[in-house]
Amino acid sequence: MSGSRSRPRQLGIIVTAVVLVGAGGWFAGSRLQSPADAAAAHEPPKAGPVTVAVERRSLTASVVAQGSIEFASPQSLALAGAVGSSDSGSAASGSEGVAQRVTKAPVAGKEVKEGDVLMQLSGRPVLVLRGSVPMYRTLSPGTSGDDVKQLQKALTRLGFSAGSATGQYGQQLASAVSRWYKSKGFEAQEPSIADKQQLATLEAAVTTAQQGLLTAQDTGGGSSASPSNGTGSGSGSSSSGQAAALQLKSAQQQLDAANTALSTFKAGYGTKVPAGEVVFLPDLPARMDKVSVKVGDTPSGPIGTVTSSEVVVQAVVQASDAKLLHKGMTAQVETTDGKKVEGELVALGDEVPSTDAKDGQASAGTSGGGSTDASAPVPVQISLPAGKLTKNASGSAKVTIKVGASDGEVLTVPIAALHTSASGQATVQVQRDGKVVDVSVKAGLSAEGQVEVTPSGSALKAGDQVVIGQ
Repeated sequence: MSGSRSRPRQLGIIVTAVVLVGAGGWFAGSRLQSPADAAAAHEPPKAGPVTVAVERRSLTASVVAQGSIEFASPQSLALAGAVGSSDSGSAASGSEGVAQRVTKAPVAGKEVKEGDVLMQLSGRPVLVLRGSVPMYRTLSPGTSGDDVKQLQKALTRLGFSAGSATGQYGQQLASAVSRWYKSKGFEAQEPSIADKQQLATLEAAVTTAQQGLLTAQDTGGGSSASPSNGTGSGSGSSSSGQAAALQLKSAQQQLDAANTALSTFKAGYGTKVPAGEVVFLPDLPARMDKVSVKVGDTPSGPIGTVTSSEVVVQAVVQASDAKLLHKGMTAQVETTDGKKVEGELVALGDEVPSTDAKDGQASAGTSGGGSTDASAPVPVQISLPAGKLTKNASGSAKVTIKVGASDGEVLTVPIAALHTSASGQATVQVQRDGKVVDVSVKAGLSAEGQVEVTPSGSALKAGDQVVIGQ
């Protein structure tokens, strides 16, 4: 009886097991994939075009460059000669092997005005005046030229009347020189002991020649007063008369020569301006930028570099950008510490002076503007307002020059979205409804990686997706 009851239970267990095995097989089968199906499931999606939205915005085109801030118009300074003379009391030794030494050096960073004492050499001053002709010789009574004329004008500007600017060094100019030196606490270069001795020698020579002429006249007069007695002495009298005449002529020639030598010497005798005691600069006031000598040195070359007080920015732009620039443009200058100043573009290309001061002059175009390569970088110079960035005059700065702006907000696309056909027609590709269509446009201002586009009618609007790549 119990055996008959256990058969149904066993049968239920077997059926349940079969069902479970079948369900497990179905589940495992549903989760298994063939190698082809597995590979297909891991393939990347098909590539489509890369698009960006059309924008409506304002555009501003600018030329940007990195530059250096510095003082303008650098010029090397050197003395034209010695100061003073070797034997003039308070004057410094300028010859006879005695070295001239710096007794007071120039001061870097100091402003130099017309009439100022730049430095002292062996106790003598080196003074500054405005003029385009460099000092190249000693100026003294009797000299003439453009350098004398600019000395006359300079002293007149300083309030020391030097007479008309004739270019002739006369006594009025000599007097003005003396007063100018005295106002600075120095004595002008008066005639030296050697000059005075030479003057005395020449004056003595004139006196001796005058005495010789008087003697010749007396001798000649006595001979001509002797009468002929007609007894044969006429021949002797004639010879004596000829000798006296020759002696008189010789004495007169000696006197003339002595007077000429004295007059020539006196023409240059008086208050002088030694070649080393004045430096002419074309623009004043100026700024002593660098100093190459110190107290005790014996100058044999440049004593330093002078610049104007104007601060400028020297930069270089690409040749393609330079075509967009012209003098008078406004430039924004930003220093490394974030300070911003507006300046003006004052020089471009060959007009930009070199920053190297050589031979006392700043040459133009040597910064790169003189290159014959049309693709070569072009130098530019930005002038800054007085007093701005003076403390930054040895640093760098970013220069931004605005070269154009859109007329309000315009449609813009990335430059990469713009295509130009062989006929010159500009187009952009727009993705719409899963398709890519070409839209003709007119390209305008380009800036900041964007380009202004004007479509025909309403073929393009803000928000449209333009293709920039695949």
